[in-house]
Amino acid sequence: MPAVPAFAGDLKGEGALGTRAIMEFQYESINRGGYSIIETLKKSGVQDPHRYINFYNLRNYDRINTSAVMGKVEKESGVSYESARRDFDNEYQRGDQYQPNDSAYTGGGPDSQYLRYQEAASHHSDQTWDTVSACYMDSGPDLHSVPWNGSPESELDAFVSEQLYIHTKVLIADDQIVICGSANLNDRSQLGNHDSEIAVVIEDPTPVRSTMGGHVYTASAFATSLRRQLYRRHLGLLPDQPCDRPNSNWTPVTRDPNEYDWGSPADLLVRDPMDPKFRELWLQTARQNTEIFTRAFHPVPNDKVRTWDDYDGFFSKHFVVPGEAKEKADEGYSQGKVDYGHVVREEFPGGISELKDLLSGVRGNLVEMPLQFLIDVPDIAIEGLSLNTLTAELYT
Repeated sequence: MPAVPAFAGDLKGEGALGTRAIMEFQYESINRGGYSIIETLKKSGVQDPHRYINFYNLRNYDRINTSAVMGKVEKESGVSYESARRDFDNEYQRGDQYQPNDSAYTGGGPDSQYLRYQEAASHHSDQTWDTVSACYMDSGPDLHSVPWNGSPESELDAFVSEQLYIHTKVLIADDQIVICGSANLNDRSQLGNHDSEIAVVIEDPTPVRSTMGGHVYTASAFATSLRRQLYRRHLGLLPDQPCDRPNSNWTPVTRDPNEYDWGSPADLLVRDPMDPKFRELWLQTARQNTEIFTRAFHPVPNDKVRTWDDYDGFFSKHFVVPGEAKEKADEGYSQGKVDYGHVVREEFPGGISELKDLLSGVRGNLVEMPLQFLIDVPDIAIEGLSLNTLTAELYT
């Protein structure tokens, strides 16, 4: 599930009331309010419901390519990177100057900011990578080995993290049947007369010899390969797939059938979802990733934040949030705050080397859902003009 059912911002602000309302309803479905699934299981005698059901989020990190070379090119060309990008996008979106398969940009005239920027850039070489995401995938490079053109301080500030917001839903039952699409498992989606959602049910009759709970099991080829592929993606057990080197798994199935490496070491790690060793791998990866992201980026929601006072100490004092008024943002920067999602500098007295040591422990994108977030607050979303009986009914 997305950690926050909205775009990044200050969850304490008035503009986030609708987001908090959705989060409150989610938590009341999961583990609060007296009638949640976790509480109901405990009332029914299940001492540890987390043996049977758990909730997770996805999170990533990367390094923004704002190297020293970019600053030199901007100075020589008199054009900022952002202006060049906008100029290129404006021409691209017209559709008559540039096509995705063209080898060169042909739009604009002598005043083209993009061409001026590109001309200056052609005189410089920059070995800085556009992304370091390969470092937390299978057989990825050591984060310390990835080149950077600039100061250690600027590299520290270039690291950023964000939640992965996946809107498509998928349910895979017993490695036999798949339901996927935009429909949610609630009345709004399922009644057929409320939301406009759609989902497909896939039952592939192709048998695959597998195991379930340590016993020989016949699974469906599509269902089990999809689950294994997703598990491996979340756990960092797939190799990095560069966007400029597409393989058959990138193309439509009408052109190439998807490939899967049955029986590979990584496949065997996720083959049996009931194997205790797999459970340990899943739990350990989620815990380790969560702890690393918590220290480096102070993301919210977070289990360290049980009250609004905790929120101020853990989040508000460190970040300038998107959309903040310029005066308030400038004041925050003067106090040493950083942009939302960036590294909290005071956590790393050892600088960029210490940060890379920590981030090298991230594998995949799996993190624990913070079920204790604001749990000591009576109402995450207080009813008012924006949240009333009508909107509450719509949300639920």
